[in-house]
Amino acid sequence: MKLSIDIESFSDVDLTKSGVYKYAESPNFEILLFGYSVNDGPVQVVDLARGEKIPDSILQALSDEKVTKWAFNAMFERICLSVYLRRNYPQYFRSYSIDEDTVGAYLDPHGWKCSMTWAAYMGLPLSLKSVGEVLKLTEQKMDEGKALIRYFSIPCAPTASNGGRTKNLPIHDISKWLLFKEYNKRDVEVEMAIQQKLHKFPVPDFIWNEYWLDQEINDRGIRIDMDVVRNAIRIDEITRENLTAEMQDLTALDNPNSVQQMKEWLVQHGLEVDSLGKKEVQELLKTAPSGLAKVLMLRQQLAKSSVRKYQAMQNAVCGDSRARGMFQYYGANRTGRWCLAEGTMVLIKDSSGKIYEKPIESVLVSDMVFDGNKWVHHEGVVFSGEKEVITWDGITATSEHMVFIDASTKITLGEAKKRGVELWKGNCLEFTK
Repeated sequence: MKLSIDIESFSDVDLTKSGVYKYAESPNFEILLFGYSVNDGPVQVVDLARGEKIPDSILQALSDEKVTKWAFNAMFERICLSVYLRRNYPQYFRSYSIDEDTVGAYLDPHGWKCSMTWAAYMGLPLSLKSVGEVLKLTEQKMDEGKALIRYFSIPCAPTASNGGRTKNLPIHDISKWLLFKEYNKRDVEVEMAIQQKLHKFPVPDFIWNEYWLDQEINDRGIRIDMDVVRNAIRIDEITRENLTAEMQDLTALDNPNSVQQMKEWLVQHGLEVDSLGKKEVQELLKTAPSGLAKVLMLRQQLAKSSVRKYQAMQNAVCGDSRARGMFQYYGANRTGRWCLAEGTMVLIKDSSGKIYEKPIESVLVSDMVFDGNKWVHHEGVVFSGEKEVITWDGITATSEHMVFIDASTKITLGEAKKRGVELWKGNCLEFTK
């Protein structure tokens, strides 16, 4: 059984600043619409906001590893549905053990596959709309989606005209709601069309294994010392208050943090400035009179952004003091490297340095190297003599060097040249209907 899924949801937590784990953890989180297709059949939309129920067979399938669940950016659906099942249908929820000491609170990622990862592997964009446009799909993501999400999926400002409410419900604009349901249905259809378009170029198993490992890493998260975080933010607040007060004493400005007010004040005191950027201020300090230099140095101190990493931690941290969802798998879709997800900050110590930048003669026995399948220890670089190389279709290597001629077939470079076969360029494919 195969499920293709897309959900629409509501939370009072800002998804862009806090990430999906914190977003779904909010007591006010709920799933509004559940769009799904079974085995590429017609798309069904369950209107949860108006009391409809997801069929029991589908609820059971969400925890069944034998059922493959597909979604575009599947981590969002998996985490949201994990919380939904835990809260509403605990009898259908099965978590998995992340490690010996931690029992996960989320659905096992091994039952999930992500069409955004597939798109990234093919060198395509990382948004559903852009992928659909590049692949020239018959059905495209609906442009009305952003406005509908703003209306139904995030809190609204209380006003006299809306009765002071902070959440828009279907009854407040039924025509928009019906369009929202069509939008949800279309997203599932586009996601399935992407799968169909890419079916001749399957993702290798080792990529899915890495993706599942990435999901486990994100589910586990990193423990944050929140006492340190809160104290760092408070110290920064006190420091900024003191610096601002000192600058007000020196300049008599209402808001010395205002770029416009500060530029005008400096011009009035004989210092022409085009910008108050970091580099520009450093140059100005070389020639500025002592009085103005003092103000510029205070300005520099106020402009420091080092505390933002602590604010990002505070935004993302979950109730158990762990920050989750900090990595995006295949975020760099030309190289496949991980990248940091939006709105979070993590400090990493890499004991081997940037191994991908090392010349081979600099690789140490203590370093681990990638053998094409996994990271392994080695016995040092061995000189095996010199070999003649050949060039074919933009690649220069020995004739026995293995190359791809399609997404899953490898032959030697010598054989490819002999047969006149073009090499596979996964991120440069032209897709046609």
